[in-house]
This record gives sequence, C-alpha cells and structure tokens, in this order.
Amino acid sequence: MSLLAGCAAPVAVKLDQTTPAQWQQPAAAAGQAELAQWWRTWNDPALNALVDEALAQNLDVAQAVLRLKQQRLLAGTANAPFMPVVSTGARTLQDIAAVDSYFHASIDVSWDLGLFGDSQAARRSADAGVLDAQAQLHAARVALVADVVHRYLDIRLAQVQRALAAKQQQQAVRQQQLLQVRRDQRLTDTDSLQQQQLQLNAAQAQLATLGEAQARSAHALAALLGRDRPDARWLQPDGAAALPSVQPAAVLPADLLRSRPDIQSAEAAVEQAAAEVGVSHAALYPRLTLTGSLLFAYNLTRNHRTTSDSIPMVGPQIDIPLFDWGRRRAVADGKDLALQASIKAYRQAVLNGVAEAEGALAAVAAQQQRQQTLQAAQQIHASRDKTQAIRQQLGLSSELAGIENARASLQNQSDIATAKAAQALAYVALYKAVGAAPVDAVVAAQPAEVQP
Repeated sequence: MSLLAGCAAPVAVKLDQTTPAQWQQPAAAAGQAELAQWWRTWNDPALNALVDEALAQNLDVAQAVLRLKQQRLLAGTANAPFMPVVSTGARTLQDIAAVDSYFHASIDVSWDLGLFGDSQAARRSADAGVLDAQAQLHAARVALVADVVHRYLDIRLAQVQRALAAKQQQQAVRQQQLLQVRRDQRLTDTDSLQQQQLQLNAAQAQLATLGEAQARSAHALAALLGRDRPDARWLQPDGAAALPSVQPAAVLPADLLRSRPDIQSAEAAVEQAAAEVGVSHAALYPRLTLTGSLLFAYNLTRNHRTTSDSIPMVGPQIDIPLFDWGRRRAVADGKDLALQASIKAYRQAVLNGVAEAEGALAAVAAQQQRQQTLQAAQQIHASRDKTQAIRQQLGLSSELAGIENARASLQNQSDIATAKAAQALAYVALYKAVGAAPVDAVVAAQPAEVQP
C-alpha cells in the first residue's frame, strides 16, 4: 500500500514509499471529519469554546478568506481574453492633400480563438490561483487551531505548576522553621539553614517564572482570539486546574496528508507550472484572431457621404512565429523544466509531511513512556510518605525527616504534569502535521475546481 494511497499527485506524480506501521490502522474507527475536529475528543468544553471563537474572530483567517474571494473573482474572468471584443469609435481626420475633412464612426470586433490549448492553460492558471488561496486559508486555520490549543495547554500547565510550586514553597518555609529550631538547640549548623534559605529563594523565583510564562501564553491566546486583553481567569493560579486527558483518533489515514496546506500549495504550484507550459507551447503555433469592422464615413467639407461608407469587413488575423520562434522554443523548454522542478517540490512536500507526522508520533510514544516511568516513581514516593506518617505517629521519626521525600514527591508530580502536557503538545504537532482542521465555510460552499 502506497503512503499516498488515495492521494494521487497532480500531473501523474507517483511515489512508491511503503506505509509506516503506525499509519496502517482500521479506517472504520474514525473518519476524516472527526479528525478535522480532533480537539473535541479531549472533552474539554472550555477548549472547544476557545477554538470556535478563534475560528470565527481571528484576523489572519479573515484575511485569508478575503484573499480567496479575490482569487475567485479573478478566476471568473479567466476566459475573458478569449471572448469576442466589441469596440466603437468616432474621430475626424483629413485626407493627404488636406483638402477634405471626414467624420469616421466604426464598430470593430475581434475574437482571439485561444487555439492550441491557450484558453485551457489560462483557465488552469486561474484555478491554480484559487487552489493556492484555499491552501493558504487552510494553513491559517490549521495553524490557528494548533496555536490556540497550544496556548491553552501552556496556561493549564502553568496553573498546575504554580499550585505545586506554592506547595513546595510552603514546605520550604516549614523546613526552614524546623531547621531554625534545631539550630537554636545546637543540633545543626548555620550552613544547613542557609542552604534551606537558598532553596526557599529558588522556589519563590520559580513561582515568578511560572507567572511570567502564564501571562505570555494568556496574552498570546487573546491575540489569537482577536481580543485586546486576556481573560482574567487565564492569569490567575488555579489549584483545581487539570490538563485535558488526550484521546487521539484511532486512525490517521495516509490520504489525510493531502490536507496539509504545504502539500496543497505545492499542488497548486504544479498546476500553475503546467498552465505556463500550456501557454508557452501554444505560443509556438500561429495565433488566429477573427476580426471585423463596420465603417461609416461622412465628408464634412463637401457635406456628403463617401461612396464606400457602411461597408463591413471581416477576415482573420494570423500571428505566425517566424523570426522569434527560437526564443519561444527556449521559453517553452524553460517552462518544461520549471514543471519538473515543481513536481519534485511536490514530492518533497509529501516526504516532509510524512517525516513531520512520524516525528510527532515518536514524541507521543516517548512522552507516554516518560509518564509511565514517573507514575511508577510517584507510587514509591507515596509509599514512603505513608511509611513516614506511620513512623512519625509512633514517635520513631520527626516531621523534618519526611519533608525531603514530600518535596521530591511534589517535584515528581510537576514532572508528570510536564510530561502530560508534552504528550498533549505532541498530539497537537501530529494533527498539525497532517493538516487537520475544519474546512472553512467559504471553501465548503464552493470547492476547488482543480482536479488532480
């Protein structure tokens, strides 16, 4: 099975790479429509509302929509150069002897037949422009969805980390108090107390760093939503905050790669290059234009009509490439080479998409393994905390002896949260790599006319 099954490249581009094992999954589990709404599988209403708002309000997406509408308007005039053109004119002139003055009124008609594929190439070029504009719009939506989810995860992670860092700070304060008591009783030295003060200062600095990261993410998210300021809740610490439980779609079909904006843009580039090839090859043949004219002449000096007025003239106009045929041949050969280059660029875009998706899948697997390791370590910390509580209850240990393990447990929880967020971000990168995002209503209402 080809990696591009169902994703035939334009102009008979073919690849024969084998499908990676991660991509060979039952297609019945999820459809492409579900993948376009991939973040909804996380069952986070707040995230769903933010993405919906961003898709409706983002200014970059709005610009891309307007550019697509512009390209469609221009594409609607692609056949205009090959339609009959009617023009009228009126003027006065004198004869060569400067004796008589005449009034001329004429109706002229010209029709470029667009033979030898010239008109088809113009249509193809216009459609390629529309396809590229659609790719740019989809690129804006894919990037927007990924960025909104990314910033939301950053805010959630910062809130979780701030809650854990606050607990670590409280433990550091308590440990300093206990060490102060031991120093007063001459059971420890001043150096231990100073080391604890350094740890307390580091915990306070960590809180400030996390607050800055949260504020940056909050302001970035507000900009993505088209707001001038972030929601106040995004800037506050939240002890109850939790990262969403990511549940990816069970299938990533190989043909989903065609929804990648860069592959769509590369396909549009191939179409544009093919259109230019058609134009350059049509220029090698005679250009046939049908012309017609109806002239009315009136002698102003002698105040009577000429004897040849109102006589229609119809005939062909032929442009034959003789003396500049070599130049036209060179242009055509150059366009052929440009088409070959664009096909190779298309292939490279597909390979880049596969590599990016595979890299994201590797990151997902690595973060899953990291979480499993940290969860196992957390169980050990929990067991040690339980043992310490029993020993302290029996008077066999002190509160100070258990603080170090409690601190390590909080740090491990922080690492688990980081790994969970990294796994979620790996899924974001994966869905961005395959170009998963909802199709804009403008595109859905009028799909692209270019067919590979």
